[in-house]
Amino acid sequence: MAGLNRRWRRKNRSTDVLAFPAGEPSARFLGDIVISVPYATRQARRRGSPPSRELDRLLLHGYLHLLGYDHEADDGEMDALEARLRARLGIAERAR
Repeated sequence: MAGLNRRWRRKNRSTDVLAFPAGEPSARFLGDIVISVPYATRQARRRGSPPSRELDRLLLHGYLHLLGYDHEADDGEMDALEARLRARLGIAERAR
């Protein structure tokens, strides 16, 4: 995952999820989502939630990126939408 992040985002570190949009998105294929299961497992442990919940959270995050959202540049729009969708889908983060 660190290699992918370095190659495609020029960030020399590992990450939890990466999304690679298709060249020409269609209704059948938006692109690829890559999730680091070891990274996700560590995050789940820190959050006190099961790894499956973390994988669901990361899958949603990657999907939103494939739809064109960018939390690094949208003044919180993606984060707000993601929080609403997590709550609706039952994958909201638990209070610790």
